[in-house]
Amino acid sequence: MGRLFGTDGVRGVANTELTCERAMQIGRAAAEVLSSGRRYLPTVLVGMDTRISSEMLASALIAGLCSVGADVIDLGVIPTPAVAYLVGKYKAHAGIMISASHNPYQFNGIKIFNEDGYKLEDELEERIESVVLDGTPAPRMASPDNIGRVTRAQNAVKDYIDHLRSTALYSLDGMNIALDCANGSASRTAKMLFEGLGANCHILSAEPDGININDNCGSTHLDKLRAYVLEHQLDAGIAFDGDADRCLCVDDKGCDVDGDMIMAIAALDMKARGKLNKNAVVGTIMTNFGFTKFCADNDIRFVATKVGDRYVLEEMLLEDYYLGGEQSGHIIFRDFSTTGDGQLTAVQLLSQLKRTGQKLSDAAKVMTRYPQFIVNLSCTAEEKLAFYTDYEVKSILEDAKREIGDAGRLIARPSGTEPLIRVMAEGDDSEFIKKICDETAAKIKKQLESYN
Repeated sequence: MGRLFGTDGVRGVANTELTCERAMQIGRAAAEVLSSGRRYLPTVLVGMDTRISSEMLASALIAGLCSVGADVIDLGVIPTPAVAYLVGKYKAHAGIMISASHNPYQFNGIKIFNEDGYKLEDELEERIESVVLDGTPAPRMASPDNIGRVTRAQNAVKDYIDHLRSTALYSLDGMNIALDCANGSASRTAKMLFEGLGANCHILSAEPDGININDNCGSTHLDKLRAYVLEHQLDAGIAFDGDADRCLCVDDKGCDVDGDMIMAIAALDMKARGKLNKNAVVGTIMTNFGFTKFCADNDIRFVATKVGDRYVLEEMLLEDYYLGGEQSGHIIFRDFSTTGDGQLTAVQLLSQLKRTGQKLSDAAKVMTRYPQFIVNLSCTAEEKLAFYTDYEVKSILEDAKREIGDAGRLIARPSGTEPLIRVMAEGDDSEFIKKICDETAAKIKKQLESYN
């Protein structure tokens, strides 16, 4: 992670850590870096989610871009993967999304995509950081007659939805589903998309007011969706996060279907259809061990990367793999997208169920999920740094791993997108594993508190 950019762009508390001034600086710096070595200034797409600070930050970012001569196409409220897709369709030079994904409304972020729709390379992020933080090189302000222009995209939502519909293997006629839009970007797209594919849709949490995004709804809060699916006897419930780049599901029996399970269902189907290139799936070190066993049982190769969908995608591009993702619901179908896309994932999953006639609860049986416990420790920047350097923390982790032995595994790591340290333990014996996870997290927390 850099000085500004984490694993998923720039992120912070809006108007405190991520200010209008900072957004404007990033806009100027991005235009400067993206135009380096070219005879023209870039055309940049800008989208945003529904949080109260998004329009403020988007306006500042757009002002920064235009002040150095870049033209902007304003997409308005739209999912993050729509920005990535529309960069190519509209032949723009970059796309920028204002969103903090699954975080509460107080947070916001800036994600940048290159002209191919992929998240910006580390080198370019570092150059933007240098311009913003060090002033090298200083952005060249446009003359009055060369200030960038802003146009409003009139068909952005339709163009994106048309693309997603084109990927469906089958219509969803007769399927009864609930869609939890997290009061976020999917509020603008999900109903149109899934009803257009023929599904009978029950729309939940699709009335954003600026502060209710991800508030007890969406992919991080499945309880209400589960209750709704069971009460109305639906085929499935789909939950998106604030910017709709991930989704998790609830099956017809009310059981959770996470990203690992969705990947298992998709991998088996793609393998049967000859679409699983190199017979491999990419996950992360946090992927449930049950998925690893599923791959071994079905003669599929599992490749693990660091946590973060950008690392999953890097491996997919490097080795030409077609399917990858994370337990959190960031799933990448490289046939159709350059980034994780929650609605695309739901389209692929539901159309597969329609084609096979399976219930989601039956399809999910292809993988057995091992008990897994995660403790999130709130932390400061100093504590994050200390996590990597403190010898006592290293000793705590080594002791815990020895105690677990061959009965499971333990991983602890700082989050790349939130002020958290995550401690995860996994194994057959849920009571034993939970005890190890809780005790290890408590010891780490106590040790790191000495740095405050």
